[in-house]
Amino acid sequence: MNTQQKSHVEGLGFSSSHLFSPLELVDRVPRTASAADTVEEARETIHKILQGEDDRLIVIAGPCSIHDEAAALDYAQKLSELKDKLSDKIYLVMRVYFEKPRTTVGWKGFINDPYLNQTYDIPMGLERGRRLLLQINEMGMPAATEFLDPVVPHYIEDLVSWVAIGARTTESQTHRQMASAIGIPVGFKNGTDGSCQTAVDGILSANKQHSYVGTGPDGHVCVLRTDGNPDGHLVLRGGKEGPNYDSASVKSACEVLESGGLPTRLVIDCSHGNSNKDHERQPLVFEDVVNQRATGNSNIVGIMLESNINPGSQSLGKDPDSLEYGVSITDACVGWEKTEDIIVWADSRLNES
Repeated sequence: MNTQQKSHVEGLGFSSSHLFSPLELVDRVPRTASAADTVEEARETIHKILQGEDDRLIVIAGPCSIHDEAAALDYAQKLSELKDKLSDKIYLVMRVYFEKPRTTVGWKGFINDPYLNQTYDIPMGLERGRRLLLQINEMGMPAATEFLDPVVPHYIEDLVSWVAIGARTTESQTHRQMASAIGIPVGFKNGTDGSCQTAVDGILSANKQHSYVGTGPDGHVCVLRTDGNPDGHLVLRGGKEGPNYDSASVKSACEVLESGGLPTRLVIDCSHGNSNKDHERQPLVFEDVVNQRATGNSNIVGIMLESNINPGSQSLGKDPDSLEYGVSITDACVGWEKTEDIIVWADSRLNES
């Protein structure tokens, strides 16, 4: 492995350095049998939920972004212990996000800058990210993430059970093709303007076969031919016009899905526009959505919650060592105690219905 070979092309505004291929990293950090069992069981369960063959509610909970492996493993352990306390009404998945889309600039996530100091050691970010996913899956906890850079999935996709295509990229042909290529349930978020049509178009596109120029698992540029993804679905996350988690918005979204010939099943994200980026509103959104489901709205099959060990957020300053443990450095999150309380409440509420 040599990541130090560098080149600079005269007249172009970039330099490059060699990066190991996805196959090299997978060979160095192989998926274990126990991790494989977690992934395959989770993908199949989520597939059945999306197809209406399993009536559990998917709850995807975890930090807005991962920046500290120790805290992430601590959270995964807490979530795993909570899973053992719940009935068969809820299916827990951990949010493990390594890439952060930025409106302008800022920290782009653990893979891009794992040392949090603008050294951008992407090779180390990829390796540490893969090792963390492996450990979380070995706990029996399935992982959900957002795929942003179209090359990154090859490095980690065998350890991921659910994927989001974000509001900023749901209209991107590149990401629709990528979603078509992965054998993982993928949720397309409504656009930042709140429109569901762009996400529905994305689902329809990802469902089809595509041929395009991309990077293969061996790291070489190649022509990729995809089979299409049957498990694309809509994620409501609010938008510039306000929240869209209420029953009227859910009904409207289902009408858009139906007009596209798609199953009327969707996931609701409690953060972003649905909470007006106020983490203290997320539990209110969560409770409203669970009540909709409990009173008979089976179109809602999942719910997302930005949650961390400690509530709120903090700024990433010049000294990463001074960061408070278990507190988000991106969007503010609900703390663990509140997270546990509302998930236990949801389990009870669903058992009443």
